[in-house]
Amino acid sequence: MVGQSPREPSESRTAVLLEPFVHQVGGHMSMMKYDEHTVCKPLVSQELSFYESLPLAMRQFTPQYKGIVSVHLKKDSFGNLTLIASPSLQTESCGRLENAIGDASVTMWHKCKRAANTGASSEHTLVKWSHTQLTKTFKDSCPGKMLLRTDLQYRADSLLEDAKGNQPEKNSYNPWGLHCHRQHLNRMSSKHNENKLHQFLLLENVVSKYSYPCILDLKMGTRQHGDDASEEKKARHIKKCEQSTSASLGVRICGMQVYQADTGHFLCKDKYYGRKLSPEGFRQTLRQFLCNGNHLRTDLLEPIILRLKALLSVIRKQSSYRFYSSSLLIIYDGQEQKENTAPLDNHLLFQKTNCTTAHGTHHSRVDVRMIDFAHTTFKGSKGNHTTYDGPDHGYIFGLENLIKILQNISEGK
Repeated sequence: MVGQSPREPSESRTAVLLEPFVHQVGGHMSMMKYDEHTVCKPLVSQELSFYESLPLAMRQFTPQYKGIVSVHLKKDSFGNLTLIASPSLQTESCGRLENAIGDASVTMWHKCKRAANTGASSEHTLVKWSHTQLTKTFKDSCPGKMLLRTDLQYRADSLLEDAKGNQPEKNSYNPWGLHCHRQHLNRMSSKHNENKLHQFLLLENVVSKYSYPCILDLKMGTRQHGDDASEEKKARHIKKCEQSTSASLGVRICGMQVYQADTGHFLCKDKYYGRKLSPEGFRQTLRQFLCNGNHLRTDLLEPIILRLKALLSVIRKQSSYRFYSSSLLIIYDGQEQKENTAPLDNHLLFQKTNCTTAHGTHHSRVDVRMIDFAHTTFKGSKGNHTTYDGPDHGYIFGLENLIKILQNISEGK
C-alpha cells in the first residue's frame, strides 16, 4: 500500500504488475516500471532517509520521491515469476494470460491494465522472450562486451489488436535491465515465499519525456564503499577504484545507451566496459556518448556543461554529505530537431568515435540527475556511522574533471 508522500503516483485501485525498466543502463539492483512516469526499486532505509530529508537545492538534480509501495512475488502455474505492487487491497485476475503462453517462450513479466474509459474491457499485453533470445541476451552481457540493441529484439505481442487492427511496433532494448531483473527475481524467489511483502521506493521516471533516451550512468567520487561495508567489501571497492578512472578522474562509466540515427538502434555499453577504460578511453567514450551515428551533437555540450556547473555549485554547499556509490545520469533525446541534422562523414563511427561536427543553433533539452543513495550519509541520517565535515570532495573532483573534459570536446581538443 502506498505510504504517505508529497504526491501519489497513481489513483489506480488495482494491483500493478511491475515491468522491467527497459532503460536501465547500469547498477545491480533491478529498477521496475510502475507506470509511465514512475519507477520503483527495493527500499533501503538509508536511501529513504536521504529522500525524506532532501535539501531543497538538490531537488532539481534528483528524481522526485513519490512514496512507498508494497510488492510481493507471484509464481503462476507455469513457474513464471512476476512482481505485483499493491497500491490498494483490491486486485485483478490475470489468469487469461497463462493460457496464451507458448512452450517456446519464457515469460519474464506480463501486465494487466484497465482500459482508460470506465467500464471498458481489460487490455492485456504479453511480453515473451524465446529461449534463444534469453541465452544470447545474457551471453552478450558478459564483462567487456559492447552491446548493440540490433541483436536483441523485444517482442510485445498484444493479445488484442488496436481499433485499426494494427499490431504494436516491435522495438529492441538495452539488455542490462533484463539481466538485473532476472537476477532480482531469482534472489527473491530463493530467499522469500510468495506471501512476503517487500517495500519498494516509488520515484520519478526521469527519462519518460524522451522519445529516444540517450543515457550515461556515471559512478561519481573517488570512494565507492559505504561506512557500513565489511572489510572484504571495502577492499574490493578500493581495488575497483584504483584500477579504474574513479581514482584518477573521480568518475567512471557504469553504463550507456546512445541512439544511433543511422541504424535506428541504441549502442549500449555496460559497467565492465567502463571499469577497463583509461582516462583517455573515458574521454573517447564520453565523446561517443554525444555521437548519433551521423555527427557529434555539439548542441548538447553547452546545456550539459551549464547543468553540471549548477550541480557543482550545489554540492559544494552541502556540508556533511557523502554520496558514496551514487551515480550521476546525463540524459538527452536521441531524436533531434531537424535543423541539427547533418550527413554522415565517417562510416567507422562506432569503432573510432570520430564524429564529424554539426553546428546547430537550437539547444536540445538535456537533464542531469543524481541517483542511488543507499550508501549516502549525512549528519542526522538514519544508521549514520560517521559524521563528516564539509562537502564531498571526491564527488566535486569527479564533477570538475567531467566538466573539463566536456569543455575540451566543445573546444575541439
